[in-house]
Amino acid sequence: MEQIIPTFISPDFKDSKTLEKYSSAFTLSDMEIFIFPELFYPLVLANIMSPVIWKWRDDLWFKDIHKKTFTYKINRVKQYIMDHYVFNLDLETWGLTTKDKEINRFKGFFDTEVLQQSNALFGYEGDKYYFDIDIRKHFGLDKYTTDIIPYWKTETVEAMTAFRYKEGFNNGAGECVSLSALYAAALFVVGRVPLEKIFLIATPLHSQNFINVDEGVITNNRRIVTKKMWFNGTLMSARARRALENENITIVAHISGFIHTVYSKATIHPLAYKVFNSSLHQYLKTNLTPEIFINYLRYEMNYKQCFQYKHTFNGRDHFIELEKIFAYEHLSMTNFTESNRKAFLEDIDPEEFSLSPIDGRICFCIIEDFLNENKNLEFEEIKQHFLKYAIETKCNNFNNIQQIFEGLQKFINLELRLPIPDKTFESEKLLEINLHQTREEIISLIFKQSEFNEIANLAVYTYRQMDKIDWTPFIKAAIERNPVSLEALKGKSIKDVNKFLNELPNESIYDAKRLAQPDEVWNFKRGDGIEKAILLANFILSTEKNANIQLNINGSQVVLKQKDKQFVFTSTKEFEQKEIKFPL
Repeated sequence: MEQIIPTFISPDFKDSKTLEKYSSAFTLSDMEIFIFPELFYPLVLANIMSPVIWKWRDDLWFKDIHKKTFTYKINRVKQYIMDHYVFNLDLETWGLTTKDKEINRFKGFFDTEVLQQSNALFGYEGDKYYFDIDIRKHFGLDKYTTDIIPYWKTETVEAMTAFRYKEGFNNGAGECVSLSALYAAALFVVGRVPLEKIFLIATPLHSQNFINVDEGVITNNRRIVTKKMWFNGTLMSARARRALENENITIVAHISGFIHTVYSKATIHPLAYKVFNSSLHQYLKTNLTPEIFINYLRYEMNYKQCFQYKHTFNGRDHFIELEKIFAYEHLSMTNFTESNRKAFLEDIDPEEFSLSPIDGRICFCIIEDFLNENKNLEFEEIKQHFLKYAIETKCNNFNNIQQIFEGLQKFINLELRLPIPDKTFESEKLLEINLHQTREEIISLIFKQSEFNEIANLAVYTYRQMDKIDWTPFIKAAIERNPVSLEALKGKSIKDVNKFLNELPNESIYDAKRLAQPDEVWNFKRGDGIEKAILLANFILSTEKNANIQLNINGSQVVLKQKDKQFVFTSTKEFEQKEIKFPL
């Protein structure tokens, strides 16, 4: 497969697609990442550039973590994230928009029919599972017309951490893409996992990571799922499996680039994608053992009534329905695995057992013995053996036995729906970020590479390094995609809004030469003078569409002018910007 290395050309913001893409670097909604998959990994890089995660290294929780095993590292990172961040998909956090508005944004450079077939916000409902749960009701959208869709914006680590300032929150928070990017950055910075080993996976309704170390680990929202956990049949693993079982994988993103199910061009390195494909398939595949069979019956609760278990004590055989065993698992500190079984069964009330076999049920001991004695048999041979056995024993649940094995085969060998690799691979030069570099060295490398590498350039924009970028995309995002503050301030006068902003703490959630968007200022009730001025400008535009507004920044003094009115704020960012006009 021929590999082409293109030369990156600096953004031309006169081109509508380029401007839309770079303005999306500041809002990073799920739909924007779907349209512009090259934005996915820059969020990881922006989090790596941030001082927030590097400070975690100083926490006693991570003391000497670099000396520990991978299992210890990833569990330590997992627990830290669980303790400090909650999952949040509240519709009110970043507000609502409409399908028509967003389709009009993208119709000039994206097939909107494909968008509707592939993206959850535009009509995609996945397989039968998503129709069954009524996806709009599941997300709380049923109270709105079908044209209304949410701005599910992906938060930077700063915005995630700032949720502790938001009413109703005690910790940080973020949606699934935010947590995915946070995990990737944290595993690199704190867990010392090379970026080459970390793959971001997006489906129409979810985002998670595959960490290609040892047998592999999937990060799923705040939790992690090892290969053993993937097959343990618990409710948590069932939730983790849901997206890959029911959805197409639309994007795989990596430090080398991305591959997208829709686009014919892929920028991920072909070898990296091949390794990912092979490793993830191995992670999702296991041998059929008695323990795996039990785990499947725990996972697929409809079939437990086909089985009973024989337990011998006091010299006599006793029988119990399998569903009673699983019910006791919820009450016990142990579970029904072979290593725990004797102690587990002794905790069950003797009255739950029958002295005679239960009619019409297969004894699970027979399945266990057969699997232990025939470890080299192919799955189909095992299946046919038990179908024959079910007929011979006149099992009441023959049809269910057949369905069990069909489901079991998918359970132990999940077939993924990945973007097919028949793409034109056009990889850029790899960003050579390694575990031995300091934060300052990584930032310096990304800035230097940004002159000819688009992922690096987008990372600088996503990081919001305002003294290194053109402000045009930032202002465009601020006045077009910040509905929450506008809705909250609706009906108020300009004077009242100005007074309210001046009473907020004069501190940004972003350090140094970086800026928050208006809805971040509103949600977290704080902002630098520049950020407050931009929020006020957006509010004025919402009340007077043709308002002629100008922003001037002279060091600490920020002046917003509208007609004969002048609004003054104070900044600690020390910018020099003259005559920023609203609207653009």
